[in-house]
Amino acid sequence: MDSTEPPAGANAVEAVKQYNRIFQSQLDRTTPFPLYRWGSSVALFLLFTLRIFWVQAYYIVAYALGIYLLNLFLAFITPKFDPALEADLAETDAEEGAPTLPTSKGDVQEDGEFRPFIRRLPEFKFWYSATKAITLAFFAAFIPVFDVPVFWPILVMYFCILTFITLRRQVAHMRKYKYLPFDMGRKSTYGH
Repeated sequence: MDSTEPPAGANAVEAVKQYNRIFQSQLDRTTPFPLYRWGSSVALFLLFTLRIFWVQAYYIVAYALGIYLLNLFLAFITPKFDPALEADLAETDAEEGAPTLPTSKGDVQEDGEFRPFIRRLPEFKFWYSATKAITLAFFAAFIPVFDVPVFWPILVMYFCILTFITLRRQVAHMRKYKYLPFDMGRKSTYGH
């Protein structure tokens, strides 16, 4: 055996690395086009929904996808730095008598100074995770082992109740700490 010959799996590893680079490059090219990205995801979701309605099966796959998408959405509208957690930490430190440095953080909140909303899950990662989940659910809807017999109205009712309770709690959190996770009126002033 010649010592200059690459190991047996080196070509496969290089091929996977090359594929990952190409895939990441194509993914990066879609970043500036959120409307097209989300449009393709909605189209894929509608295709999945059509599959579920057509075969009238795989309700547990649809339910699992719904729960996962709800979880992603909640991470998307939740701030990265939770004000409730910060208030609890400050209160705990004060109760324990721990010395703290003076900050103007409380003054900044009271004065209404602008503080940007930083999401726990950025939009691109939200889209990418949702699209991967929809794709996986779509392919799972063709595998008979995932067709678990279940009474679907109970799943729909449970999902609606879970969504209502979770979003009501999130809206109450938004009102209490006065933040809005959506920026519909933002103006683009980057080039001028």
